[in-house]
Amino acid sequence: MKCLLLVDIQVGFCTGGHLAVPGGEEIVSVANRLIASGGYDLIVASQDWHPADHGSFASQHPGAQPFEMGTLGGKPQMLWPDHCVQGTPDAEFHPDLNVSAIDHVQRKGLDRTVDSYSAFRDNDQAALTGLSDYLSAKAVTTLDICGLATDYCVKASAIDARAMLDGVAIRFISDASRGIDPAGVAQAHREMQAAGIEIVTAADCIDN
Repeated sequence: MKCLLLVDIQVGFCTGGHLAVPGGEEIVSVANRLIASGGYDLIVASQDWHPADHGSFASQHPGAQPFEMGTLGGKPQMLWPDHCVQGTPDAEFHPDLNVSAIDHVQRKGLDRTVDSYSAFRDNDQAALTGLSDYLSAKAVTTLDICGLATDYCVKASAIDARAMLDGVAIRFISDASRGIDPAGVAQAHREMQAAGIEIVTAADCIDN
């Protein structure tokens, strides 16, 4: 069973969104090609789905500005612009993404007291989303991961997948992903490779 996990391909992370990733919308056509290739038995998408008062938002910390380091739950926390608030256009999937092909949507970031980069668990690793159980129940043997942003939610999802899905091959699709910071992207690649995650291209996935 081969699964494609699309991480947070949402309006909020594309040009014009509240937390735009440079070139974020460029991956939509690549994701659609992967979907259309017919090489996947299962398509899953994660969706940031924050309450309006989420603690990772700079607006919830008096005097703070977005992209400053603050604290949340007593731990260091990057403070973000308000983004992907539940029920707003910013939280919707990119309008050009082939959402009709998605078999399962995993929402994350609902708990205002902790940030949730990974599609599998909160950043404090205490609360699970249920995605690992879902994929295990589907007997997934290969998981290809792509989306936004490489240096945050994609990396966290890939590394958690490697840690939580025994015996599953985990691959990161580099050209179907974009990151916030080039140095952060390079570091994410190193961390994923060190965790045993294979870095591939969309062409590798489609050809295979």
